Amino acid sequence: MTAVNKPPVASRREWLTAVDTLRAREKAHTREGDAIAAARRRLPMTEVDPSTPLVGGNGEVPLIDVFDGRTQLFVSYHMWHDGRPAADQCEGCTFFTGQVRELSYLHQRDVTFAVFCQGPFDESERYRRFMGWDMPWYSVPAESREPLLAGRHFGMKASYLRDGERVYETYWTTGRGVEPMAPSYGILDMTVHGRQETWEDSPPGWPQPYETLGQQFCKDGRPTAQWARITAGHDDDLHSGQPITDGSGCCS
Repeated sequence: MTAVNKPPVASRREWLTAVDTLRAREKAHTREGDAIAAARRRLPMTEVDPSTPLVGGNGEVPLIDVFDGRTQLFVSYHMWHDGRPAADQCEGCTFFTGQVRELSYLHQRDVTFAVFCQGPFDESERYRRFMGWDMPWYSVPAESREPLLAGRHFGMKASYLRDGERVYETYWTTGRGVEPMAPSYGILDMTVHGRQETWEDSPPGWPQPYETLGQQFCKDGRPTAQWARITAGHDDDLHSGQPITDGSGCCS
């Protein structure tokens, strides 16, 4: 293993003083985040056709039904590569989508979470099941992409509000704006070596093996999270037409 640099060693008193100094900056950062969130809540909104069709497990449904009776909807727009195997599906969307597991706290606050996938429903739904994800999953048919995306692209996240029979988009983001979906990044940011990605401002000698064009989400040729599913015996075949099982007939 290659040796890596480490922080200097200090007494506990010196260390606590340094942490307290940083904490003042952290608190300022938190307060600025609160102020930005307050401004976000005051943005205007734009109307979206509530009848925009999507495809779910029970066939075609209008956008308004995806709210599942709630007044707010948060959508993760999942990229897809048609006809490609599981190993070649979007590593970034897999990283972010796979970290959203407990939805009850969103539901408690009248928010529904759903994934809108770029791919065909049957194929992408098999991927959802292979990955062991439980969230609501829909495919976006071609005729719905422009009304929903409005010149943007899959990978974005968007928030919607339902007012009776009308639907409005209230916010959207992409790029690093989607990082709140990934608590792994927040945890890594609190560790001494950080995310270990090449763009980070780290001291000389810190490990930074991960490029940031998708490599940071992959291991040995496929999205990192897939390896646990393969090891557990879950079949990653998306195209055979056979039901995905928990058996040992896995691709490698």
